[in-house]
Amino acid sequence: MKRMGMIFRAKANKALDRAEDPRETLDYSYQKQLELLQKVRRGVADVATSRKRLELQLNQLRGQSDKLEDQGKKALALGREDLAREALTRRAGLQQQVTDLETQHQTLQGEEEKLTLAAQRLQAKVDAFRTRKETIKATYSAAQAQTRIGEAFSGISEEMGDVGMAIQRAEDRTQELQARSGAIDELLASGALDDVTGTSKDSLTAELDRVSGDAGVELELERMKAELSGGSTERQALEGGAGGAGQAEQQNPRFDKQQ
Repeated sequence: MKRMGMIFRAKANKALDRAEDPRETLDYSYQKQLELLQKVRRGVADVATSRKRLELQLNQLRGQSDKLEDQGKKALALGREDLAREALTRRAGLQQQVTDLETQHQTLQGEEEKLTLAAQRLQAKVDAFRTRKETIKATYSAAQAQTRIGEAFSGISEEMGDVGMAIQRAEDRTQELQARSGAIDELLASGALDDVTGTSKDSLTAELDRVSGDAGVELELERMKAELSGGSTERQALEGGAGGAGQAEQQNPRFDKQQ
């Protein structure tokens, strides 16, 4: 079971490595840092709001304290010491509240300064990460493009490999057909194969056919000469003169010239 679990984790890790894009991971990390920076800024705003609220309360309490002090003075001037004592007692209670609120105000102001400084540092870190992120993404894209170009030139990429295999198969098939065609022509020329269409003849057959054709022409020519000679003899017998013989002699050289 441990071995199976290890194999499963190894294969899952390898699949994740193939599916992971460093550029997407960097963008996701940058997005998370922006969200954190936004939370810090929101915290600074909340602390500043609380500090401002305490300042309003302090101003209000201080105003009431000053008012009670004036009332005590007026009562004492009128001879109402009891009213002056009551006003001073209330003023003392307000002063205690003012002191507590001032302590809280100082605490909030310190927290606000710390959060503001942290937000500034985080902002600088996020800006630096963004610059580095874009640099890494550009370098990665350039390296990826260069790798693909190198694979395309070398023919080891998947797409170019398929194209190269197709070209190789086409060349092999072409050479095979050319070799087969040449072999068939040689076999037909040597007479090892018979041409069932009767349209192809070897050199010997063609020469014999040509000689036979010439012999037939010669025989036909001799036959025509014989017919012409026989016709001339009969014409001489009918005409009984030398004129016909001379005409026949003039005709025979014409046929000899044609021969």
